[in-house]
Amino acid sequence: MKTNRTNIIYLLLSLLTLIAGYTYLRYAYKVTDSTPFTQEIVLIILGTVATIFITALLLNKQTEVEIEKEQNIRFLDLKMQTYQELLNLIEEMSLVESFDKNKLIKLEFVTHKLAVIASADVLQEYQNFLSLIRKISADRTFNDDMSMLHIALGNLTMKIRQDILSEEDKGFSRADINKLIKQNSTVHLS
Repeated sequence: MKTNRTNIIYLLLSLLTLIAGYTYLRYAYKVTDSTPFTQEIVLIILGTVATIFITALLLNKQTEVEIEKEQNIRFLDLKMQTYQELLNLIEEMSLVESFDKNKLIKLEFVTHKLAVIASADVLQEYQNFLSLIRKISADRTFNDDMSMLHIALGNLTMKIRQDILSEEDKGFSRADINKLIKQNSTVHLS
């Protein structure tokens, strides 16, 4: 809000300066109509001032867009790192014969990191995932519960993917992508 107000003030001051400068140069042009060389100098100054003004506006807007782009990239990187940390932790927990309570606590603390960056859909699905983890981890292992874990993880992965991409994939509907992720999440034990 404050930025918009400041931008409006700068815009008004720039417009006032431009109008005053143009009026002065127009007056100087009429005063010098008896000497064409002086008129040409005034026109050169007017063209230079207009070029500087337009270039300054364009550079200011470009800088603003670049800063916003950089912020979006950093935010996306933070999302990716947090989601990757979550998936790595789940993988680590599922690979060991028995995990300790610290792993569960660490998994619950990821919730706080997700609260900063994740969409509401991801947070909701993560809560569903955590409640399933609490149910199936009573024996500190996922050995007999891998199919339920993979289904819940597949659902969470779909929400994470939608959050990261935040747009439809070309050639695939959301239902097609969800079907593919569910197929990839089924456990095929030999």
